[in-house]
Amino acid sequence: MPDTVGAAGVTVVKVAVASERRPSTSRLVGLGLLLAAACLLPFSLSPFLVFQFTQVLVYAMALLGLNMLTGYNGQISLGHGAFFALGAYTTAIMIDRWHVPYGWTLPVAGVLCLVVGFLFGIPALRLEGLYLALATFALALAVPQILKYFDEWTGGSQGIVLSKPKAPWGLRLNPDQWLYFLTLFVTVVLFALAWNLLRGRIGRAIVAIRDNPIAAEAMGINNSLYKSLIFGVSAAYTGIAGAISALAVAFVAPDTYNVFLSITFLVGVVIGGLASISGAIYGGFFTQFVPNYAQTISKAAPWAIYGVVLIACMYVMPRGVAGTLRLLWARMRQRGRQ
Repeated sequence: MPDTVGAAGVTVVKVAVASERRPSTSRLVGLGLLLAAACLLPFSLSPFLVFQFTQVLVYAMALLGLNMLTGYNGQISLGHGAFFALGAYTTAIMIDRWHVPYGWTLPVAGVLCLVVGFLFGIPALRLEGLYLALATFALALAVPQILKYFDEWTGGSQGIVLSKPKAPWGLRLNPDQWLYFLTLFVTVVLFALAWNLLRGRIGRAIVAIRDNPIAAEAMGINNSLYKSLIFGVSAAYTGIAGAISALAVAFVAPDTYNVFLSITFLVGVVIGGLASISGAIYGGFFTQFVPNYAQTISKAAPWAIYGVVLIACMYVMPRGVAGTLRLLWARMRQRGRQ
């Protein structure tokens, strides 16, 4: 036991040191330029492409939430499509039934998913590994079917049709451009919050639980509390993403949030890079564009093309896109020093 505790202590110290590093000036400049390019993007693209990039940001938020749970805490979830659906239907019902302004529906969707995710995480504490994955998989199977039985609220199998919100304050933006900027703003806020969360005490605790839960408990970390908390935060991120997706698509239906969506989220996290904040962006691009390109290449067997691309990505980039880029950057710096 002392050796185990010592190993976990070293791990926590390493994570603490890494998390306390301030971003360099060059990195901040790079982020600023990237954000400026993202702001100019919708003025040079067609409305459909703007919509697609909005979906990239939506998926990035959902993948970041799942990555905090799976990549940083080690809990495998195959049911985050259910939280995505819950957030989407919360926004749709509040707008369509209660005529609530869409801006208020986003925090409500996040808080609701936070509570549901936290409560679901409590009984899930008894499950580990594949058993937890199966429990969340059952959640992804059940939620779309449950949504069909409350016609007065959810519209049943027909779903709910919404209207895309117009730009406020007299801004000369079409609905797709406005939703893109709204999504970009929410994405930046959520990524900043995740960065602060993961570099602090909570982040060190959930990583320690992932690496060695027994040693983490011996060091005074409340495993049950932190695992339930990160499950709720992960669900909240995914729920907010679902809420914005409902506004962007202007339609929600149970079959849209089938179990394949949950699997797609997990694939996006792995492709982007586990335990990486920037990996959520790369995973968002993969989730949005690769299925579309596969459909373009072969309309007869698009998922065969998708599978080939997925296998190729895993073979070439076993650490995900973010991990591979970090490795290449480290090698380039090492060669530069030589």
